[in-house]
Amino acid sequence: MTRIEFHTHVPDKLAYSCRLLRKAYLSGARVAVIAEPESLAALDKLLWKFSPTEFVPHCRAGADAASLAASPIVLTRSLAVPACADRQVVLNLGQDAPAGFESFERLIEVVTLDEDDAAAGRSRWKHYAASGHAPQLRNRTQPKGRA
Repeated sequence: MTRIEFHTHVPDKLAYSCRLLRKAYLSGARVAVIAEPESLAALDKLLWKFSPTEFVPHCRAGADAASLAASPIVLTRSLAVPACADRQVVLNLGQDAPAGFESFERLIEVVTLDEDDAAAGRSRWKHYAASGHAPQLRNRTQPKGRA
């Protein structure tokens, strides 16, 4: 069964995702990042420049076969593409539960402090729980001003 982790109270979803992806890359994981096209474009740009001394290899799902095979991270709108077939981890930056997440070992959800994003995160949590999964809170941080 897919292990589902929620990282909540994240101030900046894309910056946090860059750090997660760097960690995944260094551990040897193969990751599919799913999000809306605008978020994927912003993440793609940020991955190129978020750390001046490190590069996190990645490509878009529409890249050539050699690039997809070599890249540990693929940015995609849907998990139902051949580029995701050999991935173990899904990083969901979208507002909905990704179709087909059950075929992956691990799903990571990143939820920001934004009220709409938090509400969407709660909805995804309920969806996963209703489908028989046991989502876990991981690396939870408290927003400033809260105990």
